[in-house]
Amino acid sequence: MFSRIKTSDLPAVRGKYTENADLSALTWFRVGGPADVLFSPADEDDIAHFLKETPEEIPVHVMGVGSNLLVRDGGVRGVVIRFGSPFRQVTVDGMRVTAGAGCIDAQVAKAAAQAGVAGLEFFRGVPGTIGGAIRMNAGAYGGEVKDILVEAIAYDRKGARHVLSNADLGFSYRHCSAPEDFIFTSATFEGRPDEPAAIMKRMDQISEQREQTQPIRERTGGSTFANPDPEISGGKKSWQLIDEVGGRGRVIGDAQVSTHHCNFMINRGNATAADLEALIESLRKDVLTKTGVELHWEIKRIGEPAQ
Repeated sequence: MFSRIKTSDLPAVRGKYTENADLSALTWFRVGGPADVLFSPADEDDIAHFLKETPEEIPVHVMGVGSNLLVRDGGVRGVVIRFGSPFRQVTVDGMRVTAGAGCIDAQVAKAAAQAGVAGLEFFRGVPGTIGGAIRMNAGAYGGEVKDILVEAIAYDRKGARHVLSNADLGFSYRHCSAPEDFIFTSATFEGRPDEPAAIMKRMDQISEQREQTQPIRERTGGSTFANPDPEISGGKKSWQLIDEVGGRGRVIGDAQVSTHHCNFMINRGNATAADLEALIESLRKDVLTKTGVELHWEIKRIGEPAQ
């Protein structure tokens, strides 16, 4: 276990440090303990300087809008980087759309649509930010990041800048092969021309479908498990396997498997991160025992259990 970090342990920056930052207020689940330090960098040079000058033994994590993240109850040792407005800009040049890592995926889809750039509509159905979307090759409704990404900018733990092509990122299902310590700061995507009204209509259809099939108005963390290899699961998706073993509606503490879509977990109001993690692990165990299929977390977990 790492000792608690204070701003006095860190280099001077132009951005903002916040000690003992409440992360539960920043995650969709609304659970979890504080971060030792929350860092909002001023720009790319600021994050490069921070990474270069921060001792490597100090843990560094990145969070977006906390949509697909479970922060454990004991909090997070080290520094959590959260991108603010300098990393939430979108520009369009022809059919290319460049977005900062802190941009909300749905906002990028909207900006592209307004500019007559098609191909990014699926982002309307992806909760989270561009940085996380690159890291996990996010996808929904027939599209994935790998289909449209031209290049991404990332910084390594020593503060070196990397320009990565689509091929460099080694995309596969819900995964990219970039080193774990790479922190994405922006990406450029390429779409195709279409009428803005036609693109917006497709996005509206995605929104309607998402609202009908997912508990988006609850305190949830998005899709819990990646879908298994269909050859292993017999073509069944994660939610079908959970349903098959009687997981729909299961409750531990104040955490519940959604009755609306059982690959989504819900904080009914007073759940802890431990409740949610125990519930999710119980589903994994039952699915493996009863069907022989191992489910893998799509939600990212950071931090330590409560002491």
